[in-house]
Amino acid sequence: MADFDPEQFEDKYANYFTELQRAYKNAFQTMNDRFDSELIHGIDQFVLSESEPFYEGDGQFRIELPEDAYDQLQGVVVGEEKFDEIMDRYLDEIETELQRVFGFDTSS
Repeated sequence: MADFDPEQFEDKYANYFTELQRAYKNAFQTMNDRFDSELIHGIDQFVLSESEPFYEGDGQFRIELPEDAYDQLQGVVVGEEKFDEIMDRYLDEIETELQRVFGFDTSS
């Protein structure tokens, strides 16, 4: 694990690409084990590929989705309400994994 530097996170893909990949992969595996794998794959490929993680301070991260996230989803039929519910859960999982990967999660 790299020592986390909030200033370096501004250029996250140059400085923390491996850690970001690990966090997203871990979140994907967790979600894929718990929910419809077709939906999770669709979200991963078409929505999260356009997402942007941000460091908020105090060990907190947030994930910004494309403005039309539901419309980005392809090849999967799911209602918008169910999509939003799964997406919220997925974002929580990614944020938790980012905290863990960057050493902010003290519960493990």
